[in-house]
Amino acid sequence: MNNAMRTAEQASRRTRIAVVTGAGSGIGRAVAVELLRAGWSVALAGRRAETLEETAALVPEGARLAVRTDVSRPDDVAALFAAVRDRFGRLDLLFNNAGTFGPGGVPFEDLPHEAWRHVVDTNLNGAFLCAQAAYRQMKEQDPRGGRIINNGSVSAHTPRPHSAPYTATKHALTGLTKSLSLDGRAYGIAVGQIDIGNAATDMTARMQTGALQANGEIAPEPVMDVADVARTVRHMAELPLEANVQFATVLATAMPYVGRG
Repeated sequence: MNNAMRTAEQASRRTRIAVVTGAGSGIGRAVAVELLRAGWSVALAGRRAETLEETAALVPEGARLAVRTDVSRPDDVAALFAAVRDRFGRLDLLFNNAGTFGPGGVPFEDLPHEAWRHVVDTNLNGAFLCAQAAYRQMKEQDPRGGRIINNGSVSAHTPRPHSAPYTATKHALTGLTKSLSLDGRAYGIAVGQIDIGNAATDMTARMQTGALQANGEIAPEPVMDVADVARTVRHMAELPLEANVQFATVLATAMPYVGRG
């Protein structure tokens, strides 16, 4: 058996370790539950300890660690990854998911600077801080390497009305994904992005009753089961590091995206 085959076999035998940010609700919760049920050990990160515990309780037999984390704060992120290292010893996956849409329905000219900063700090700066911490650990651990999956959005391609902060950060996240994917090659770090449209969560509940369209109309939009997103993330996560889904788009089939506006 050559070294590459031996490394692959060892990787398949050991328990895989994941960090999921924004794990207290929505897509983050669904992905964390999917990974836990598949036998992963998962560090659940989010701003509210009580919602993280609610996520953990959905898979009581799962190996998990709940860490209250504001991803926009460097000290919180450093503490999160130190806790993962101390508890599990390594890191195989970061699902960089934490994010916020920001104030809805606010015209660009009326958008407060504080609101812009909050979205940028969470969606972009938070993703940078977590990716950097994961990258450092994956580069130094033995066996070396791991995977980072960034949660983009269909807004990384096509905006909604009055979504400048969210759309700008999601476009920037695509650049971060591409850059990290290139820089990680030498260290066995695979980096990809999943762009999600209209998964049924609290964040998208309003879309089923009516969302502002590019032509100014308010119209209901179809949504899809968030579990379908979670299964897609798990598929990306469980590929061998020699293979990578660079970009995946999963969306409600009939949502107004292709041809939007």
